[in-house]
Amino acid sequence: MSRVNGSWSPSQTALSKANIVLEATASSGKLYRDGLGMIASENIVSPMVQRIVASDLHGRYAEGLPGKRYYQGCTDFDTIESLGIKLARSVFNTPFANIQSTSGTVSNIAALKALSKPGDKITAVSTADGGHISHARMGAVGLRDLNLSTYPWNEDRMEPDIDGACSLIRELEPRVCLIGQSVFLFPTPLKEIADAAHEVGSTVMYDGAHVLGLIAGGAFQDPLREGADIMTGSSHKTFPGPQGGFLLSSSEDEKLHKKLNNAIFPGVCSSYHLHHVAGKVVALAEFEEYGESYAKDIVKNAKHFAQALASEGFDVLAESRNYTASHQVLTRHGDTDSGAGAKAADLLEQAGIITNMNMLPGDTKALSPSGLRLGVQELTRVGMGINEMEEVASFYSRVLIKGEDPSTVKKDVAEFKSNFQIIRYCFNESELSGYPL
Repeated sequence: MSRVNGSWSPSQTALSKANIVLEATASSGKLYRDGLGMIASENIVSPMVQRIVASDLHGRYAEGLPGKRYYQGCTDFDTIESLGIKLARSVFNTPFANIQSTSGTVSNIAALKALSKPGDKITAVSTADGGHISHARMGAVGLRDLNLSTYPWNEDRMEPDIDGACSLIRELEPRVCLIGQSVFLFPTPLKEIADAAHEVGSTVMYDGAHVLGLIAGGAFQDPLREGADIMTGSSHKTFPGPQGGFLLSSSEDEKLHKKLNNAIFPGVCSSYHLHHVAGKVVALAEFEEYGESYAKDIVKNAKHFAQALASEGFDVLAESRNYTASHQVLTRHGDTDSGAGAKAADLLEQAGIITNMNMLPGDTKALSPSGLRLGVQELTRVGMGINEMEEVASFYSRVLIKGEDPSTVKKDVAEFKSNFQIIRYCFNESELSGYPL
């Protein structure tokens, strides 16, 4: 860097590196603007949330809770977070909510910190059966050094084997019974598992990361009324906010509330990304207004998309249960551990359709699975309905069954997507105030 005419002028080398990032960022934006984002763990945020996330809050700190801060300058953020806690309690119908977590996984780490000690027993869904990596030794469970046992799995129903799970819980008497998945097609029969857990003094923790928006919108299940003591989740999947997490509880126990708050800060967060927390608060306000319609439309689209894929000739899992009751659809594209899912995902990306390969029951190799996990929440967010789901399924067929050149299909995908560029289920531009951020 050199000083020119009283101001600092960057070197061309440094500037070129920054421009690489700008170019790649713009390219990524174009990929999703012109293509079909169908990764089940992603979503897009509203104009108002975008504006909040890009505000001055991005570099600020507010350690602690509203009114009990370790920094000055937090009065305005106290207003934001206090409103957010109130909204989260309302949206999720719960007496306790912490909105500070920076992700669903961080929420899980915090919950396990509050609920367990190293060496304690825990039961969860195996990653091979769709459990999230944070439920495994490789993730949060291992970080807390918990003694993990996994539930027997009912492959036909794509859920824990209920009798087997209850027997396991009664036998082991785990400190925590963790429910929830990364591959999450159907509501878990939670009451039976919770009853068994509470019989032996276990705490029931429900990871609703993928389905949190469906739960809040009344379109999936209601874990905190069905026996879950704690619910964690992400704020950027079917709940359409910025990157972040939630930590919720059905308990009225203020001692537990204090443990949960302390597990977030100072437990797993120092700075907890105030711009994202503020974005969550706006997303909560939007969800309070539009969330029920959004959640129901997501599930309707997912069901129709699954049926359309099956009609095109795809092997869609859980046919006996009408494929799905969530935002997700699972498809098998070859033999177990064949890598067919990875190949399918690559071909689809070449056609402007962004998906992710995924292990299916029987697969053992995460990088060469046989399946795809598909989500419709982002397509729903831009206004697509059941008719569009049929057209999307036809794009899949053209690439993966009929073998058309993906570059040809990509042009048709872009033309199709050009009609869906407005983000729905949120406040519109005319409703944004003029305050400079």
